[in-house]
Amino acid sequence: MTIAATSACRIDMHVQPRQNPLSYSDFYADHRSARPPVEGTVARGQLYSDAYFYTGKIGTNPGDYMPFPVTKEVLARGRERYDIYCAPCHSRVGDGQGFIPSRGFARMPPSYHIPRLQKAPLGYFFDVMTNGFGIMPDYASQISPEDRWKIVAYIKALQLSQDATQADVPAGQKIPSEPPKFAEPGSGATLPQVVNEPRTGIESGREHDRRRDNQ
Repeated sequence: MTIAATSACRIDMHVQPRQNPLSYSDFYADHRSARPPVEGTVARGQLYSDAYFYTGKIGTNPGDYMPFPVTKEVLARGRERYDIYCAPCHSRVGDGQGFIPSRGFARMPPSYHIPRLQKAPLGYFFDVMTNGFGIMPDYASQISPEDRWKIVAYIKALQLSQDATQADVPAGQKIPSEPPKFAEPGSGATLPQVVNEPRTGIESGREHDRRRDNQ
């Protein structure tokens, strides 16, 4: 019974004709076994229908608007990604005096707070992160397009923070209060200043005796 069942099995799917990738084939006119994709084929996840979202440009010029609303969560994510990828060179406040330039990097990056970059459109920063600029490499493979835009939003927040005034605060919104001031030294903020007065010969001798007794 077992022998009959085994002999009835077909193995056509196991021995069907096949070609290794990039192998030679007489079946096609170009002699290639691997066929090119159909014209117009788009790989999964690569339908970049929103050109501005993926390039930061309108035509050939950088745009100046965010492709999605800027929320507290967007800025928090932008700050996190900025501190990881940008701050080592540009510093936490964006003045270009990060850790890497302080250790002898060939060229210090420009500050975000110079007039040229304060006036630069948002798409400019996105394009620089995507394609690099000067000696700065591109970060397209490390940072997703969405996170690049969130970093752009945080960079703009850094720029605004440097020149913000009380007039920029929306009506009815409180601003952070100043730290408490302590009138007397040693009350929580500072310690009383210690004046090192010259020691007399008697005091020096007593200190010598204390050190000898503790040995």
